[in-house]
Amino acid sequence: MGSGSNGTTLEKMPTIKFTKLFINGEFVDSVSGKTFETIDPRNGSVLAKIAEGDKNDVDLAVKAARAGFDHGPWPRLSGYERGRIMTKFADLIEQNVEELATLESLDAGKLFSWNKMFDIPGQAATLRYYAGAADKIHGDVLKMSRELQAYTLLEPIGVVGHIIPWNFPSTMFFAKVSPALAAGCTMIIKPAEQTPLTALFYAHLAKLAGIPVGVLNVVTGFGPTAGAAISSHVDIDMVSFTGSTEVGREIMKAAAMSNLKPVSLELGGKSPLIIFDDADIEMASDLALMGILFNKGEICVASSRVYVQEGIYDEFVKKLVEKAKAWVVGDPFDPQVRQGPQVDKTQFDKILSYIEHGKREGGTLLTGGKRIGNEGYYIEPTIFADVKEDMLIVKDEIFGPVMALMKFKTIEEGITRANNSKYGLAAGIVTKDLNVANTVSRSIRAGIIWINCYFAFDRDCPYGGYKMSGFGRDFGLEALHKYLQVKSVVTPIYNSPWL
Repeated sequence: MGSGSNGTTLEKMPTIKFTKLFINGEFVDSVSGKTFETIDPRNGSVLAKIAEGDKNDVDLAVKAARAGFDHGPWPRLSGYERGRIMTKFADLIEQNVEELATLESLDAGKLFSWNKMFDIPGQAATLRYYAGAADKIHGDVLKMSRELQAYTLLEPIGVVGHIIPWNFPSTMFFAKVSPALAAGCTMIIKPAEQTPLTALFYAHLAKLAGIPVGVLNVVTGFGPTAGAAISSHVDIDMVSFTGSTEVGREIMKAAAMSNLKPVSLELGGKSPLIIFDDADIEMASDLALMGILFNKGEICVASSRVYVQEGIYDEFVKKLVEKAKAWVVGDPFDPQVRQGPQVDKTQFDKILSYIEHGKREGGTLLTGGKRIGNEGYYIEPTIFADVKEDMLIVKDEIFGPVMALMKFKTIEEGITRANNSKYGLAAGIVTKDLNVANTVSRSIRAGIIWINCYFAFDRDCPYGGYKMSGFGRDFGLEALHKYLQVKSVVTPIYNSPWL
């Protein structure tokens, strides 16, 4: 198993330019003056000290966003003008790809090559997608049943609180910010405390792009303080959150107890990948491995439960383990590496704890199961076989490079076992039989189903969960509409020749 290659790594640490809160168009210290450390997961060293926002800072950010919405230009600009400014924002991202990709790799342990080629440029594309939709927001003319003229308006929902996770800091920032900007909302963004660096850089670029003061505010800090203040704030009109189911539940409570604000929650997952006897084993093993090891398993739709039909099980396992042992883990700046470090020591220890649970509960460890090296938060690709549905490693979201591999006989059994989870975020199906694909995709209770592919995301494709994976959708026009209110306007008509 690769534990890192001798390829190139980051030669020079970049200067961390932005470490303060961004409120009302300016970078400011927190009211308390407190800071916290953001850590390089490659070695545990401190990258920077970041301003620690709390309730007082959220109050200031909400005041700015409220003024920006109630009295500022952003909601009152034409959709075309908002789109033009968003397009300039996208241009600025492309001009700073190298620096943004570096910051994301340093803060989150994500592969630099992937950040530079896909993740960061992809955020410019997401902005442009919603910029193109900004001038196409309109309601309907209604056909009333009596002498009334009626139409609907789609109006921005108001001040939005975005609470984003640490596994895809840039992707989730723009999955939420882009449609909210297009809709005409103002907002407060709280990035995860593990990964604040790119969010603050994006705030700087937003200002350069011409987004008015108060429209986009970034408060760095911790969930129980800054996040809780956003969730319970009576002057915030909506909260959009991506993270754990446990925290999502607390956000719902806070929203209900404050001002009954709507919430959009993209929560945990324990996604099944179902591989049938007719599958191409080479392709299926590639999908299964990528499904659990991409982004070091720190992805809510990771295919952490893999069900393989009994006819190809033994051959599949042999191929899968062979590929897992060749997987290269190491410094995310090394272009030969395919898996970087886990985001921080807390997540690192959590994953290793689940691996020990799997051993104690009787799972067969086919490969992996240990940390790599003595520095940083690197874990071997880990595959368990002979597991049962009631084991923790099968039930719980581990959020790491740990696969639970199981065998099944019939289509019906595969469907039943795939649905045997409190989560319903995603699922994958590998088969050459169209009838099987159709039957299984319609039978699994999950928000997105991938057939003969995995992680097939696109900004036009809505994404979200069933069951305890939450509700609401990111991406697609569905994401735009969740930041809009529907208002009906009705007037009487008199002596009209027709209704």
